[in-house]
Amino acid sequence: MITAMMAAGMNNGQWYAYLTLDITCLILIFLAALVTIIVVLVQKSNSDGIQGITASSETFFGKNRGRSIESKLKKWSWILLAVIAVLSIIVYVVQLLVP
Repeated sequence: MITAMMAAGMNNGQWYAYLTLDITCLILIFLAALVTIIVVLVQKSNSDGIQGITASSETFFGKNRGRSIESKLKKWSWILLAVIAVLSIIVYVVQLLVP
């Protein structure tokens, strides 16, 4: 593969820059995916499940605290998914640009 890149007119510096960018983006995608999985697993589910049967009373402040944490987790999950999408597009475009 390296010889094919060299034959296409790519020198050592360009090859190492491409390889570094590609590996860095893939590592960042992997880390963002792991953090996204953790953030999604920590979030509270929308359905009440078995808790809907029991009459649990929560205070007003307890509900607001929970909503703010839930909203932050939801926001971070969307941010992380956007990071994964952008990095994936970068890797794709870089691979198209390399002869």
